[in-house]
Amino acid sequence: MKKLFLDIETLPADESKLGVLKEIYDYKVSKGKKVEESFEEYAEKTNFDGAFGRILCISVAVNDEPPQCLSGDEADILREFWDIAEDTNLFIGHNIFDFDLKFIFQRSIILKVKPSRNSKDLSFARYRNYPIYDIMYEWSKWSMQNKIALDTLAKALGVKSSKDGGVDGSKVHQYFKEGRTQEIYDYCNADVETTRDIFKRMTFED
Repeated sequence: MKKLFLDIETLPADESKLGVLKEIYDYKVSKGKKVEESFEEYAEKTNFDGAFGRILCISVAVNDEPPQCLSGDEADILREFWDIAEDTNLFIGHNIFDFDLKFIFQRSIILKVKPSRNSKDLSFARYRNYPIYDIMYEWSKWSMQNKIALDTLAKALGVKSSKDGGVDGSKVHQYFKEGRTQEIYDYCNADVETTRDIFKRMTFED
């Protein structure tokens, strides 16, 4: 069985998208919708939104192989990811239902990068662990009240946490602006290692 462990790191929309984002923001304000943040804060949060955010890197590991971090041009990252993902039986990650894999699909659509597996092949049906095994949801047995963080789950299981190196997702954009991209890539690879260790514990492979 080909298992693919994965994690992504994302960035907010680039400057070329700020104009359209400002139109969306101003429209919400004009319609009297409750806006509790400035436009700058609104734009910064697009790193959670595949419509405007960007993928900085994707780290992947096939079975027990060392993780590799895909970086560079975003469209090239996606093409390489789908090449690696072809013939994968099981996609494994933390919160990949709601974030990583969804974000990858959305960016693939926007950048016109055809997946090697389409939406029909890669079912996002909930309450199951194949072909997507989400360790966050498997831990909580799909309870929406207990979305455990990767670092917390690692510490509970006595697994080395990727967060111990001082980097976490909240610092990615700042590190990127400071040119500290290699630290981000190393952190993304570490997330994959932690995810794989947790998966093996949860499936009693360890």
